[in-house]
Amino acid sequence: MMATLKRLLHGLETFNTYMLAAGRSIAWVLVLLMVSCILVQVFFRYVLNDALPWPEEAARAFMIWMMGLVAGSGYRWGSFVAIDLVNDYLPSLIGRILKLLLLILAMVVLMQLFVLAIEFFQRGFRTRAASFHLPRAWIYLAMPVCFGSMLMVNIELVLREFGRVFGNPDDFPDPVKPELNTSAE
Repeated sequence: MMATLKRLLHGLETFNTYMLAAGRSIAWVLVLLMVSCILVQVFFRYVLNDALPWPEEAARAFMIWMMGLVAGSGYRWGSFVAIDLVNDYLPSLIGRILKLLLLILAMVVLMQLFVLAIEFFQRGFRTRAASFHLPRAWIYLAMPVCFGSMLMVNIELVLREFGRVFGNPDDFPDPVKPELNTSAE
């Protein structure tokens, strides 16, 4: 059973690694577009004294999408705020069981959020962005993408923690964090 779990986890981990890397890559482009929109608006408003109607709304849409694309990565590597003080005082096995139960609870919440986000996306076709003619649904699509990627990561985390609780914890290591090359070579 543990061998099957490891194979399943490896497949999901590989899928998530590529999905999250693509999301982070697209998010960098969205940050660039968001900053460009803001700079265009600053130039037109304060230099030409003629504010444009669309840059603020476009920048907000790019920011929403950027957040939706990187939330799964943040969740996978524990970059969200967490209260883990209790876990430090529990025996290792009990701490892993508690973590597994909390991940299962998070899965239920994420599933519900994903369903609500799909409904919100569908309702978005009824309205258009105020300053340009684009259905708001395409902006709202960031929410199902966000919760869907987080749900996929959550399933990976549940499988990994299940393997740690019922198998050898060393057989279920954390995924490798992506390296940010910050050195000027």
